[in-house]
Amino acid sequence: MVKFFYQPKSGGHMVPNPAFLIGHITIKDEEKWAVYRSKVPATLTPWGAEVVFRGKCRQILRGRHDHTDTVLISFPDLEKVKGWYHSPAYQALIPLREQAAEMVLLGCE
Repeated sequence: MVKFFYQPKSGGHMVPNPAFLIGHITIKDEEKWAVYRSKVPATLTPWGAEVVFRGKCRQILRGRHDHTDTVLISFPDLEKVKGWYHSPAYQALIPLREQAAEMVLLGCE
């Protein structure tokens, strides 16, 4: 079931819906990519995030997609996505990420 915006919680207060980070990736250096991937999970934990899906794009059904891999990560809300991305722990991985892959990251609700 897809939920939009805010959901009522018991007691009548509203809580934000989950948010997602979608990454479209083209790997440039497999060894550096493996190191980067091994370090990302520790940066996600403080933000309540989980990797939902990570895999290779095998078929384009419509349109154009220039990347080979995709990742989907769930977060409690969009503020947590932004907080994770701008956190010192993740920012420290960006130079390695840029050496390892071309990437587009999207924050979605």
